[in-house]
Amino acid sequence: MHTDYIDLGTISEVEREYAMEEAGEIIRRGGLVAFPTETVYGLGADGMNPDACARIYEAKGRPSDNPLILHIVDMKQVDEIAREVSPDARKIMEEFWPGPLTVILPKKETVPSRATGGLDTVAIRMPSHPDAREFIRKSRRIIAAPSANVSGKPSPTLAEHVYEDMKGRIPMILDGGAVGIGIESTIVDMTGDCPVILRPGYISKEDIADVIGQAELDPAIAGRERQEGIVAKAPGMKYRHYAPKGQMILVEGKTENVIRKINELTQNKQTQGYRVGIIATDDTLSQYPTGIIKSIGSREHTETVAANLYRVLREMDESGAEYIYSESFFTEPMGDAIMNRMLKAAGYRVISADEA
Repeated sequence: MHTDYIDLGTISEVEREYAMEEAGEIIRRGGLVAFPTETVYGLGADGMNPDACARIYEAKGRPSDNPLILHIVDMKQVDEIAREVSPDARKIMEEFWPGPLTVILPKKETVPSRATGGLDTVAIRMPSHPDAREFIRKSRRIIAAPSANVSGKPSPTLAEHVYEDMKGRIPMILDGGAVGIGIESTIVDMTGDCPVILRPGYISKEDIADVIGQAELDPAIAGRERQEGIVAKAPGMKYRHYAPKGQMILVEGKTENVIRKINELTQNKQTQGYRVGIIATDDTLSQYPTGIIKSIGSREHTETVAANLYRVLREMDESGAEYIYSESFFTEPMGDAIMNRMLKAAGYRVISADEA
């Protein structure tokens, strides 16, 4: 299959209009289009077409019980796919939409089970990225869209990442430049008495609680160890995600101890002949004398860490790193979201640098 790569930043308004119309037509025919959002790049299909949803799973190599998120541009569309919407759900949608929040609600029968992983709930999001919104409008469809990467790999924050994974698998990629946030949307389950966050993101538990008075983290994501037997009500809960090719290990503790431990581990693996990557910060970058060293951002500005995470993991793959040692990032305001991704990327391998 030939993959058309459309750089939206370099074409004329007339060419852009034509490209968006073509993308919409691909969707209406049951095909797939990758497109930018404010979080990561999505792999879009007609969310009400079971065969189109199946093509997403096929292109990604995604397990069929891992739910998709349905993307909309109009609040009226919620009532087309959700069986009931609580007052609290409407409050947070009105507060945070358009934006990086996904809400789980009871689904209507018209929503295909292939879009929901066989569950009786549906995940809904209204993106704020202008290219995403234009694309969805042009499609005249509700768009099912997970991240546009091969399942298990780091999510794409650049169209080049999508092309690397999806060339020849999908007919079109819309390049809208680097995304802003860099990690997937917060997912909150609104089907119970208390809102439960199933995937942390840019919008925090505290942000949601400020609007509706309460919210809690699902125990399956709040812990530091892999949880077995999880019912995957949200993308990313059950399966290994975001993982680089090399074995990644998180090192936590006091900064000076973390640096010392990572340098020891690096020297040991290099002595054995391995290529070793180190994920540091702007502040600590110079304190690692050897290895494939990448800064993930600044601890004072955790939004930079989120924005750079998947890019750095992909760069580690490009460099051929066989072992990757990373500093940990439990700092607020995005510590939960960042560490959720890093723990999964590392397969929950964590070393304490403070232990004697």
